[in-house]
Amino acid sequence: QVQLVESGGGLVQAGGSLRLSCAASGRTASSYVMAWFRQAPGKEREFVAAITRSASTYYTDSLKGRFSISRDNAKNTMYLQMNSLSPEDTAVYYCAADPKIGQLSATMLYNYWGQGTQVTVSS
Repeated sequence: QVQLVESGGGLVQAGGSLRLSCAASGRTASSYVMAWFRQAPGKEREFVAAITRSASTYYTDSLKGRFSISRDNAKNTMYLQMNSLSPEDTAVYYCAADPKIGQLSATMLYNYWGQGTQVTVSS
């Protein structure tokens, strides 16, 4: 079993930055593929970025260059650095993890989810 806890969300002005963290419990968590998704009010949950255990990274095209995913396996923690934020980035951000490799952008791949952290960007 793996438990995921996100932190780092909050209120930021447009153009600002935030860094989200996802702390994973469990001895094998460092071997899992991990990802960030987000869900805005009234919208589907959407893929943001993923990182494999070997630190290969994948992004949704629209966020490349502004968002950066990373992980520290020694700390069992994943990060999402978000820069040049706009009100369109306002959403609940979720951390996800799974031992399998598959379609990394698909929510159905991931069996473990955090509770989410709210990011609000004001104009």
